[in-house]
Amino acid sequence: TLEPIMNSLSELANEEIDLKILQASIGDISESDVMLAEASNAVIIGFSVGVDKSAQVRAEQSGIEIRHYDIIYKMIEDIEDAMKGMLEPIYKEVVVGHATVLQLFKLRKGVIAGCMVNDGTVKRGAIARVLRGGQEVAAGLRVEALRRFTEDVAEVRAGYECGINIGTGDSVLKEGDVIELSEKQRVR
Repeated sequence: TLEPIMNSLSELANEEIDLKILQASIGDISESDVMLAEASNAVIIGFSVGVDKSAQVRAEQSGIEIRHYDIIYKMIEDIEDAMKGMLEPIYKEVVVGHATVLQLFKLRKGVIAGCMVNDGTVKRGAIARVLRGGQEVAAGLRVEALRRFTEDVAEVRAGYECGINIGTGDSVLKEGDVIELSEKQRVR
C-alpha cells in the first residue's frame, strides 16, 4: 500500500502549498521517525502500523502529532483538509447596499450624512464608496458610526433613514451623493 499512498499524496501538492514527504517506509513508527519529525516540525502519518513505546513517549514529550489511519481515502481527505486550512483565505468585496445622502450635518466630530437606505443594508464597519452622478468620488472609506434617530445601531435596512459617518470632511460629501456599501466575504 505504500506506493499508492505516495502517488495519492504527491497529487495533493499545489502551487500555494508544497507537500514534502521526508521519509516513507514500512513497519512501525520508531523513535528515529519522531526525532526526524521534531527536527523538521512535521506530522507523522501511519497507515495500518503501530508505534514503538519509546516513540510514543518521545512524541508526547515533544508535541509531535502522530496520525493513524486504516483507510486510504480517509487519510488522503484528512491531509487535503489540513492543507486547505493552511492556505491563506481569499476574500472578495460584495456590495451590500446603497444609501442616498439627503442632508449633511456638521458636528464637532465631523460630518454626519443624513441618508435614505435605497437597497440592501448599511452596517457599521462596512466599506464605503461615494458616487456622484455614477462616478466614484471617494473610496476606501469605512462606516465609523451609524445612527437611527438618537440611537447607535449596528445596521439599517432598505427603506429607512439613518445618519452615517464615514470619516470624511465636508468637502467630500454633497447632497444627492450615493454611498455604496460593501463588505469582504471569505471565498476560501
